[in-house]
Amino acid sequence: MSESNLPGSAAPVANGSNHANGAARPVVLSLHIKERSSLQAAYMPFLHNGGLFLAGAKGYQMGDDIYLQLTLPEDTQKYPIAGKVAWLTPAGAVNNRAQGIGIHFPAEGKGVEARVRIEALLAGAQQAIHPGHTL
Repeated sequence: MSESNLPGSAAPVANGSNHANGAARPVVLSLHIKERSSLQAAYMPFLHNGGLFLAGAKGYQMGDDIYLQLTLPEDTQKYPIAGKVAWLTPAGAVNNRAQGIGIHFPAEGKGVEARVRIEALLAGAQQAIHPGHTL
């Protein structure tokens, strides 16, 4: 599986392809966030179950299934998360926002574990001087 060394970037591992029944397989992305500041900029706490913004990801639509292999700062555990695209920032967005997608975590399993761990890592962190990737 491929990993990106850029904070907050995702590397596609496998594109969605059709099963024999015609249903598309979810895209698999690997995301390794090395720094808390990158995590803070990417985290989307306004989504009901939490989520992450993946800069540079393109060619997705709202509701697309994404399987995310997530590694967080100061954590060796990998979080396999079956999420959905809930945010799109197109190329050329206002205020020079990075192009990418927001992945909404599921309400159970590893999605909840990842959200709890992210919020623990970010607890007490000062509000960023610069806004995050989304709002």
